[in-house]
Amino acid sequence: MKKSRHSKIIELIENYDIETQEELAEKLKAAGYQVTQATVSRDIREMRLTKIPCGNGKQKYYIMQKETGFLGERYGRVLKEGFVSMDNAQNILVVKTVSGMAMAVAAALDDMNLKQIVGVIAGDDTVMAAVRTVEDTYEVMDEIKKVLVQ
Repeated sequence: MKKSRHSKIIELIENYDIETQEELAEKLKAAGYQVTQATVSRDIREMRLTKIPCGNGKQKYYIMQKETGFLGERYGRVLKEGFVSMDNAQNILVVKTVSGMAMAVAAALDDMNLKQIVGVIAGDDTVMAAVRTVEDTYEVMDEIKKVLVQ
């Protein structure tokens, strides 16, 4: 049942600009799935859904799928589209993003699987990555620059 529901969620977010868990739950119920808000919330977390801007100040759910290779095509695109600037404060990397894109950019950074990054957190337009050393921070910044120019 979960696989079927997850497939339906993918179909729904690809075909509709779904902005909230409630909207997603309504669409699932209309498709015949008996879901609660808790179930939808858990599905969103398990499926690694994030929100991206879709115009008019609104956001929509977007699926961040794992792909083969160093950085999946979608992650690379999200990083390029959401990135504004980056700087470091010692071993803390701060990445500024387009408003509402920080979670998606953080997921892209996580997917890079850089051993230098200990952890990543995101707000609305800022991502902070804890990096092992100051020297490692510069290496991570270089890796991000490589993705941005591809």
